[in-house]
This record gives sequence, C-alpha cells and structure tokens, in this order.
Amino acid sequence: MPKIDLREEWEKRIADLKSSGMTHAKWCDANNVNIHQLKYWLRKIGGSHQSSKTRSKQEWVSLAIENESTRTLNESLQITVGSASIEVRPGFNPSFLMEVVKVLKHVK
Repeated sequence: MPKIDLREEWEKRIADLKSSGMTHAKWCDANNVNIHQLKYWLRKIGGSHQSSKTRSKQEWVSLAIENESTRTLNESLQITVGSASIEVRPGFNPSFLMEVVKVLKHVK
C-alpha cells in the first residue's frame, strides 16, 4: 500500500476511534488493530492519546520568584505537633526539623 494511502487509512481509523467514544484498547480489539500501531500513528499524524474532549489546554503563566535576599528576617512558619509549637525561619535545617517532629509525635 503506498504511503499516502496508508496515511489516509490511518487518518480514517483515528477519526473512527475518536467518534466511537471507546478506549484505545477496546477500539483496537473491536477493529483487530494492534494497539502499538495505533499509538504510533496517533503520534505520527499528530493525534493525541486523549480525545479532544479531555485534552487540556496548555497556557503559559507569569510567575514572580522572590529573591532570597529580599526576604525579611522576621519571616517564620509556626508548626504545631501535639502540644509543642516550633517556629521555623528561612535557612532552617530540614533534616533536623524532621527529626524533632518525629520525636514530638511519639511524646505523650
């Protein structure tokens, strides 16, 4: 089968898959198609493994990241474990905090 005919055949198959509402596996079983071939043609033709209804729209968003040097020295996080309260400031040692929290969880 010439490449053009093969591509057109797969475009028809993919359109049928999308309109069927079936999962890829069920559609392949019903149409005697190898799922790996289907996935290949979905990538080749530019289709998606998701239907157009479930495909999420990708968007870029702006994000401002605060420079470490602009943080105030008064910033802190208050953590309560049981009846104990821990104040954590920027630059804390996460491993040490984890060990303290583990100990406090077992104190009654």
